[in-house]
Amino acid sequence: MALRLTLKPNERIVVNGCVIRNANRRQTLQIENTADVIRAEDLLDENCEPTPVKQAYFLIQTALIRADTRDTLVPVVQEKLADLATIFSAPVVGGVFEAANWVSQGDYYKALSALRPVMRREEELFARLSGDASPAVALEGEEC
Repeated sequence: MALRLTLKPNERIVVNGCVIRNANRRQTLQIENTADVIRAEDLLDENCEPTPVKQAYFLIQTALIRADTRDTLVPVVQEKLADLATIFSAPVVGGVFEAANWVSQGDYYKALSALRPVMRREEELFARLSGDASPAVALEGEEC
């Protein structure tokens, strides 16, 4: 089954490591074979504070974008995810296990999707510790 993407004006996506920017009109793309695809809005900004979950997310993101790094990164990612599994409790830890499972299967986009709720929970915990009432996960285009 083909992947159908509708891109907003000037939206960026990464396909097999190649950054592609849409023109000023809404467009629909159909990807008909297997490819590593991620929207720019799902990319973590490399300048964000390196929290434990964000570190794992960034490594998975790098594995998704740069296939040549996967052999090196996957063991590191699995180790980081194993560490995270000892920190969080249910039901959040389920997202960590799910991410580890997707990494093992080579589906890095689904691993990132599984980590997003974990990252939000981590942000909430850090916000409580710092007394900030409005936690936010910083993805590309947003402040960290």
